Amino acid sequence: MTLGYDERLPLYQRLREEMLAKIAAGEWSPGAPIPTEAELTKLYGVAIGTVRKAVDTLVNEGLLLRSQGRGTFVRRPNFDASLARFFRQVNARGGQEIPTSRILSKALQKPSKEIAKALALKSGEQVLHMERLRVVEDRTLFHEEIWLPASRFGVLMDIDSATFGDLLYPFYEKQCGQCIASARETLTVGSADAQIADSLAIGQGAPIVVIERTALGYDRSPLEYRLSRAAAANFRYQIDIC
Repeated sequence: MTLGYDERLPLYQRLREEMLAKIAAGEWSPGAPIPTEAELTKLYGVAIGTVRKAVDTLVNEGLLLRSQGRGTFVRRPNFDASLARFFRQVNARGGQEIPTSRILSKALQKPSKEIAKALALKSGEQVLHMERLRVVEDRTLFHEEIWLPASRFGVLMDIDSATFGDLLYPFYEKQCGQCIASARETLTVGSADAQIADSLAIGQGAPIVVIERTALGYDRSPLEYRLSRAAAANFRYQIDIC
């Protein structure tokens, strides 16, 4: 197989791009093994050293995972933590609270300039906008707004919101074939407007935490833009640094 992409790039980089394209297209699915080094060498007609360097690059980028004695696998993001894998809510005792979710609404709409930019949309493209609550023991922790490119996620409009489940990313993969690999997230502090205050059962103008997230696919294209808002009182953000 002839490698495409810019011939000015080193050969291992061009092979990396080919392999990444297979991951992004779902030909190599999350959790599944990729071909062996010998198979890749034969498939692409390159030296085994080139294959190893391309694989090493994807491993270092967190897209592939080597397992001793088993092979190399497409890395599947960990969805066990609450709010998918990127956000963890803990109580005053240090225990993890796992919220359930309830979708309030979903609709196709024209995006604002900010949303279109965040999702790298072309002029005229629509988004699927969802609003949902994350709840623990009948107490609303988060009010969320989520925007998705309609071209990739439009099928969700025809699915009963009650069947979405608490974690959206595995649901995106199952229903739309869109896999979230990573995210960029920013945490700021704001004040509650009337709608947010009502959702979170706090006073209008009360301090809130605002989490802005852009979730990316394996090819680093933006797949989801999300704003999560939570009451700042008695709120802790915990992250493990390795």
